[in-house]
Amino acid sequence: MARPKSEDKRSAILAAATRVIASQGLSAPTAVVAKEAGVSNGSLFTYFETKADLLNQLYVELKTEMAAASLDGLPTDGDIRTQMRHVWFGSLQWATSWPQKRRTLAHLAVSDDITPQSREIGHRTMAGVAKLLEQSRAEGPMRDVPIALVATLMTGVADAVVDFIIRDPANAQKHCADSFDAMWRMIA
Repeated sequence: MARPKSEDKRSAILAAATRVIASQGLSAPTAVVAKEAGVSNGSLFTYFETKADLLNQLYVELKTEMAAASLDGLPTDGDIRTQMRHVWFGSLQWATSWPQKRRTLAHLAVSDDITPQSREIGHRTMAGVAKLLEQSRAEGPMRDVPIALVATLMTGVADAVVDFIIRDPANAQKHCADSFDAMWRMIA
């Protein structure tokens, strides 16, 4: 009879994959991930059928975590600007607190190994953010621009701000606030 799978081992493999991909990229061998996780390469494939399966599950997990951090404590009674500001600050906080996760998610986001199904799950995890973004741009200069382009612009701005905050952490709150004001003028 097969041994039951351990959630701790699965989590250790995903955490190791995050660290390895952040430092070595997507071409890093699964053997390196397994060693980093403290499991055999064979054990890794007990939890993930293929390397692509590992990458897809990691992608979904990181997208879910980022979305949760962005929406955690959302002031639902606040106006749309207040809610978007909360999301902006939450996403920047997640990215600056977890630079390896951010870097790994960036690698995964452009990977051909990530399936349309995993991308769809990732989009669904971000549905709350997308809804707020739609409401934010409803009357603004970006109202007729495809939402995917608006989201891409926001992601680009957020990435630039995260890089800036990492270089100047003492002024992180000011950079978050200033960048939100600029982003808000762009969409609303």
